[in-house]
Amino acid sequence: MRSQILVFLDKGVEFHFHVEEGPPMAHDVARAWLDAQFEALECEPLRASGKVLTADKVLCVTAAAGASWFENEKWASDYVKAVHGALKKPMIRVDVPAMAITY
Repeated sequence: MRSQILVFLDKGVEFHFHVEEGPPMAHDVARAWLDAQFEALECEPLRASGKVLTADKVLCVTAAAGASWFENEKWASDYVKAVHGALKKPMIRVDVPAMAITY
């Protein structure tokens, strides 16, 4: 079964990605990429405690990037590899309006 990442943004904008065959991005590399994007996109922690879970980083980066970043093939490819590597699930749905990730 092929792995997929589905991204749902505001106003009905959707992106569907197939994860490339082969070994996934290493977990630590994936987390480092998400950390770098979290900072570059000036994301804020979702929790009052300031603790940022991996799923929170994925949601924040996805929301901050918006449709324009997903139209950049290189960035979108890196995003897919990092999200898949960090969450290690065959089907990942990132729903920004609902602020939820489901597997």
